[in-house]
Order: sequence, then structure tokens, then C-alpha cells
Amino acid sequence: MRMMIFGAGYSGKAIGRLLSGQGASVAGTTRSAEKGVALKVAGIEPFVFDGTSLTSELEAALKDVTHLVQSIAPGADGDPLIRLFGKRGLKAAMPKLEWVCYLSTVGVYGDHRGAWVDETSELKPVSIRSVERVEAEEAWQRLTTAENVPLAILRLSGIYGPGRNTFMNLSNGTARRLVKKDQVFNRIRVEDIAEATAFLAGPKTGGVFNVTDDEPSPPQDVVTEAARLMGVAPPPEQAFETAELTPMARSFYGENKRVSNAKIKALGFNFRFPNYHMSLEALLASGTWNQKA
Repeated sequence: MRMMIFGAGYSGKAIGRLLSGQGASVAGTTRSAEKGVALKVAGIEPFVFDGTSLTSELEAALKDVTHLVQSIAPGADGDPLIRLFGKRGLKAAMPKLEWVCYLSTVGVYGDHRGAWVDETSELKPVSIRSVERVEAEEAWQRLTTAENVPLAILRLSGIYGPGRNTFMNLSNGTARRLVKKDQVFNRIRVEDIAEATAFLAGPKTGGVFNVTDDEPSPPQDVVTEAARLMGVAPPPEQAFETAELTPMARSFYGENKRVSNAKIKALGFNFRFPNYHMSLEALLASGTWNQKA
């Protein structure tokens, strides 16, 4: 396996670290040579990618890639790799390509008023970001179908883990307990994203999969539990309607749903962190909760 991760950020580094540890050859892109140092530490060969064009070094590396992971978010002008490879073709750039993984978001489902959704549910994106994700998913499906390459779309819920979690927010004073009636969110540990990617990459499994925990919960409950574990007082509850929020933060609360992970479980995948209770406890006990993300 020779994997290339476009956008080796928080999730991408976790994927690369795991696969590299399992013996795969893993490379990844970052926007600057300085950030490449962190990739090397994670066992990932770094390449600089500015989002628009390929360097000669990156172009050469793609010739041996068998597994491609796309973790760069689309923008108003679409997915950056679709712009690069859509007309040229994936296999023209990566002749050994055997599998593609696109990291998407459960935001594509939009608002289902708290009802359960699965991979067959209607996509009703609310935010511009989620609309762009739906368009990117469709573009990747068209491109990989045309070139007969298996595509796994991983729809991820709210990502957290070492260096990015409620403990960090409590310690730096930014944690808030916002209360909106009947609002729930799913979450996912970054390590489980890596495990799910590796699980699908080995047999080159294609399809759409929700990668999320078992327990959609009110966000204020997670803050309360984290504070209890840390032995500190939780911040006071605030009504969502009167809270000062950025437009992006407020838009997250416009989508209310419970996301099922039954499909990937049916293939035999087991989540290491199926709910936030045991996940937060393990994260605090490990001493990695405040490590650099």
C-alpha cells in the first residue's frame, strides 16, 4: 500500500500515523514546508500542496500511489482535486490507483428535526459548507465510477480527540453550555476515523459510511460530564437563542439529527470509542487530552 493523504491535518495525520505504524508507505500534503515537520513525526512523508497546482515532486510521488485519501474541504469553486484531475483523469496522474477515500461530513444530511438518519436518508444540506460537500461527494462519485475505482465516502460527525476536546475548552475558559430544546449532536474520536479508514482501505471497500459514535447527545451534557471528570465546576447554562455566536457556530445548531453507524458495524468494524462517556474518561486518563493537535 502506498497512500497519499491530501490535506494531512488533524484527521489526516491520525490516518497516516496508524497506517504507517501498520507498515504502509504513507505520504501527505500540507501547505507549508514548516508544517511538514509534524507529518514526519507522524510517519508521513510530507509534500507541499498549495491547493491549485502540483509540484514536480508531488507529481512524481503520485505515480506510485495505490490509495488516495482526500481530506481537503471544498470551497465555492468546488473540490481542489476534482479541478486538478476531473478532466485529466485520476489514473492519468495515478496509474496504480486502487482505492479512493473522501472524508465528508454528516452535515450533508441537513436538518431532520432530531430523527435518525442513515446512509440512505435524504440529503438536505442547510449551510453553504454542507451544500459544497454534497457537490463534492457527487463529483467524486462520477469521477471514480468513470474510472472504475472503488470510492469510500466517510461522513464524519463532530471530530475530537487529543488536543481538541472539551477538557481543553474547560481549561482555557472557552467551554460553554448552550441549551437548545431537543438539540443533539453526534461525535467521533479522531482515532476511530483512522481505524475506519484502515478497515476499509485494506480490502479496498467502496460505499458511503457514517463514521460516528453511538450516542447522539445534547452538547451541554458533554461539557457537564467533562467538568465532572476534571473535578471542576461546569460553566453556567446559556439559552441558545440569546447566546452570542458566530454565524458559523449558529449554523451548526440549525441541523438536528441522530446519525446511525450501523452500516459500517455490519461489516465487522468496532468503534474503540462508541460514546463520549467512556471516551472522555479514557482521554483524561491517558494524559493526552492536552497534547498538541
